[in-house]
Amino acid sequence: MRTEGFAAADLTEDDFLGGKVRIRQPIDGYRAGTDPVLLAASVEALAGQSVLELGCGAAPALCCLGVRLPGLVLHGLELQPGYASLGRENLERNGLQGTIWQGDIADPPAQMKAQNFDHVIVNPPYFEGGKRVGAEDNGREIALSGTTSLHTWVKTATKRLKPRGYVTFIQRAERLPELMSSMTQYVGSLELLPLLPRAGRPPRLILLRGRKDGRADFRFHSPQVIHEGASHTEDGKRYKAPFQAILGAGAALPFSA
Repeated sequence: MRTEGFAAADLTEDDFLGGKVRIRQPIDGYRAGTDPVLLAASVEALAGQSVLELGCGAAPALCCLGVRLPGLVLHGLELQPGYASLGRENLERNGLQGTIWQGDIADPPAQMKAQNFDHVIVNPPYFEGGKRVGAEDNGREIALSGTTSLHTWVKTATKRLKPRGYVTFIQRAERLPELMSSMTQYVGSLELLPLLPRAGRPPRLILLRGRKDGRADFRFHSPQVIHEGASHTEDGKRYKAPFQAILGAGAALPFSA
């Protein structure tokens, strides 16, 4: 648990969306990659709508979303006080206004429970606690795995939705059955988007979206491929054009390509 703040010497400042967003994040703790950017890019929100991110960390997803879609009302919940403080700083540094509460997913603060939101987004720990070799940094390990069940993340997220509001999760593909089972208990109109690292490979990540009170049939969207080529080369990551636009310029990631 990271309770204290981060010293400047313990942080890097990194570009996201081709430099449109600058995020300060710890050198040795949890560091954001492409996943929060993809999650933020998938949100179809309108100016004036409210967005809550559960487990927001240093707020890279909220910052990317707020810069891509100005006029949103941004909120976050983060367990670790040190990361919650860093998230508030990152919102401010990117010219965004928002509220980040410090608290537990299983028992959120009263201020958050008193509100409902148009969109809830979640990038929960990908691994179950005790089922992997833990990271040396405790703050990083909490972000990667935890004892809170995926069902609890879903329940908390969906309870905070306004009527007809949307919840969107990004998660490892192997945990899709567990995630989908929980989602169907609380929301409808489920949509699944698999993300393939390369053509011909199985998906590593999935995006799953549902709507409160939704009644539409389940939609299994065509998988989208992130990288060019059959394998990594020395020329770099070689993202396919849509993902280069998402990661490098702040484009949206529609579920239907």
